[in-house]
This record gives sequence, C-alpha cells and structure tokens, in this order.
Amino acid sequence: MSRVASTASIRPVWRRFRHNRRGSAAVEFALVAPVFFALLFAIIETGIIFFAGQILQTVATDSARTILTGQTQTAGLTPAQFQSNVVCPFIPALLSCANIIINVQSTSSFTGFVPYNCVANGAQNANIQYNPGGPGDVVVLTLCYQWPLFVTGLGYNTANLVNGQRLLTASAAFRSEPY
Repeated sequence: MSRVASTASIRPVWRRFRHNRRGSAAVEFALVAPVFFALLFAIIETGIIFFAGQILQTVATDSARTILTGQTQTAGLTPAQFQSNVVCPFIPALLSCANIIINVQSTSSFTGFVPYNCVANGAQNANIQYNPGGPGDVVVLTLCYQWPLFVTGLGYNTANLVNGQRLLTASAAFRSEPY
C-alpha cells in the first residue's frame, strides 16, 4: 500500500513539472546561443577579412601609381623608403605598416613573366624582390599581409598559413609610362 501511495503522490508533481514552461526559454536559449554566437562571430570575421583585403588592394593600386608615373624611380627610393614614404601613408589604422611585405618585379614584356607568390610551402615566401624598372617596363607590385584570426577556436578556420593566420594579397600589374 505504501508503493501505491508514493506513486500517487509523484503523479501530481510530475504533471505540474510537465506543464510548467517558465524556464523553457532559458534552457532553449542556452542550447542555441553558442551556435548562434559562433556563426555571428564567423560572419563578422569573414566580413572584416574581406574589408581588409579590399583596403590592401586600394593601397596596392595607390602605391603602384608612383611607380607607374616614374616618381619612385626618379627619386631613387630604396625598398625601406618606398615602404615608409609611399605605401605606409595609404594604410589606415586597420592594418599595420610593419606587417606588410612588398614585392616589386619588372620585366620588358608580359610574356614569360612569373608573378610573385606570397605563400611558399604553407609559410610566407621570403624571396622578396624590389625592382621598379624603367620607362615602358612591365611592373607587378604585390603586397602581402598576415591577418590574425580570432574565431578559429570556434571551428571556423580560414587560415592559409601554417601559423594559423590568413595571408591577404593584393597586386597591381601595369606598364610604366615613358617618364
């Protein structure tokens, strides 16, 4: 008889618990929130990466103009001077001038030209050149930037370097004006 009484007293408690929905929203949010925030942060980081890539391309285009018009060649700028006097003034606060790798190649024609690849064996290519060329030369300016990633710990990884960073690249190809 005690077994029947204990079962009978549990049923009303179980019914009350089953019909009580006051904490269900908090439990559902606790289950959905980590996935939602991981997705939200991944979208934000992807947008920032694309924005930084566009900024880098704008910097490359603006910097290439000084080579195109012969200002860099006539001033005799060294690679360090080209970086500090030409490239860095175009860089906004989102990017760091110290982290930009600049490669300038020139040749007499477009045929047989091998462009610079920023990545070699999963790391940043260390074979950097600086040759702005002369009047009428074909010049390719390539900028590389190692972008730090933050959301990779949540399962979203866009890294293309072995150190877990994303290498952004921008380039401008042109024939120099006869200056």
